[in-house]
Amino acid sequence: MSKRDSDKPKQLLPQWQSAFARIRTCLRSEPGQIPAALQQAADIPPTLQQLTKALALSPFEQDIITLCLGMELDTEMAAACGGDRGAHPPHPSVALALSQLPGAHWSALAPDAPLRHWQLLQIDKHDALIAARLRLDERLLHHLLGLAPLDTRLAPYLNRIATAAWLPASMQRQAAQLAAKFGEPLAPVLQLEAGDINDAMALAAAVCQSQRLSLWHISAENLPDSRAERDTFALLWQREARLARRALLISCGEGETARRGAGELAQAAPWVFVAGGERLPALRRPLQRCGVGKPAAAEQFQAWQQLLGAEARKLNGELAQVSSQFSLGLSSLTRAAGEAQQQLRRGQTPRRALWNVCRDAARPRLTALAQEIEAVADWEDLVLPPREQQVMHTICAQVRHQHSVYQQGGFAGKSRRGLGISALFFGESGTGKTLAAEVLAKALDLALFRIDLSAVVNKYIGETEKNLRAVFDAAEEGGAILLFDEADALFGKRSDVCDSHDRYANIEVSYLLQRMENYRGLAILTSNLKSALDRAFVRRIRFMVEFPFPDRRQRQQIWQRVFPAATATAELDFQRLAQLNIAGGAIRNIALNAAFLAAEDARPVAMQHIHRAAQVEYTKLEKQLTAAETGGWL
Repeated sequence: MSKRDSDKPKQLLPQWQSAFARIRTCLRSEPGQIPAALQQAADIPPTLQQLTKALALSPFEQDIITLCLGMELDTEMAAACGGDRGAHPPHPSVALALSQLPGAHWSALAPDAPLRHWQLLQIDKHDALIAARLRLDERLLHHLLGLAPLDTRLAPYLNRIATAAWLPASMQRQAAQLAAKFGEPLAPVLQLEAGDINDAMALAAAVCQSQRLSLWHISAENLPDSRAERDTFALLWQREARLARRALLISCGEGETARRGAGELAQAAPWVFVAGGERLPALRRPLQRCGVGKPAAAEQFQAWQQLLGAEARKLNGELAQVSSQFSLGLSSLTRAAGEAQQQLRRGQTPRRALWNVCRDAARPRLTALAQEIEAVADWEDLVLPPREQQVMHTICAQVRHQHSVYQQGGFAGKSRRGLGISALFFGESGTGKTLAAEVLAKALDLALFRIDLSAVVNKYIGETEKNLRAVFDAAEEGGAILLFDEADALFGKRSDVCDSHDRYANIEVSYLLQRMENYRGLAILTSNLKSALDRAFVRRIRFMVEFPFPDRRQRQQIWQRVFPAATATAELDFQRLAQLNIAGGAIRNIALNAAFLAAEDARPVAMQHIHRAAQVEYTKLEKQLTAAETGGWL
């Protein structure tokens, strides 16, 4: 406790002494003979005024509270309560309050009246209620003395959320709009939808700061298990909120029990934020959903400058590219800046340190949703006709120079739609579509994640969009390249709407395309057959790259590049190997199997090893290895 807080009781005690003196006079007067001047309190201490306003207390209820507080603090109150009447030990009681305090009414002690409903008093009943002893609740005692410790029964579940040191202008504007909602007589529950709970906390704390509220956080999973305990918790929190102007942020998971508990608490508390829990139970009060946006590229640039301080000057313009390529939330920005500074202290170059932490920001969330592919292939590993090679280099250049075109060139100011870079790779299986995605990822120094559409697409209405949203939200932070491999099933021709499932299937595809158009990274679709795609979908994809079945010259190039430099080979005839009429994927399989056969023989890879491996691969492909393809090999 600070010295300033410890001085508060001393400052308030003189005001209470006047109130205590009035109550003592009432207690010592004959019943019904209280002087008229004492019928109404003349000088009510400010903390009691605030309590009266917050909980709608009557003058008689105020006097009961003053009586019980005096018993704790005033040495003369004990005698007035019965010490001179023979009561041992002396104490306030229901009978004493009803007989000696002005304006007494039995309804003040009813279970639903403020004193008992809000548990302001402890009533020690031994026999009849009329003889029960009255004791002030400890939390109320502290409040009346000008202190505001959190109720000890709530403290294990809650933690205080501090206001963020810096907020981007967009989040400040959003906080101002939401603060106006909190000022309304019946404040709605604000459900904050954010990829990072810490971003929701930062926005909620800014809202509370403008309304002079403190913000506290609880996880719905930590709420008491029984309904009775949760009801008591909700009641104590409502009292806490009214006594000390405290707002609550409930983080809610997907479990049914957690959502139910969050709904019960949100229903009761006056100022509430909920983070997560998309399907809250129906509330008997307004609910407003609010997306917590990430800082725009320009705001991220400003954030990096502020968070990195003097280190930002060492980046020589790299901050602009980082801000454009990665879309980090406020909390992720703060963490990434701290991690980058640690890498700098270990001798990492500024550009590499910052790029690494940004690229890795999305990994923990994405690995639970998609499969990461380690990008090891280079441009020389990719064999394509010249036109397709040029398109691939164009894709790479557009991803690399997004900032200069979108931000500096002004295209982002014209429209936010259609700025996502999307590509369709189509061609037969094994022609190098996934390899091409690897090449782009390595050239751009970005993570590559393959999306398993069978895991994303859900038969339950609305679940597919939810899964896709989770993928894109996570990937956007780390600027990852998303590869929707073999997307034919999802991107088939738009079906006629015969029932509700057809309609929602079309909605799912449209949602995916819309997210791709707005995705700040690169999204790639692969398909074996271009004809399987709806033309309306194709028009919304920026690049289309055909991966044709390789001709003999291209197959020779693939064979010349397929063996690593460390693999020993023995006079391989690449012109004759190119006679095999197979795609690049099959060539790589044959080369790998031939290397194992050569290792078994403890010899370099020779034509006979490739011949044996080709026979195995052709059997798998259900093809016949012809004499024309292997003529002159052995």
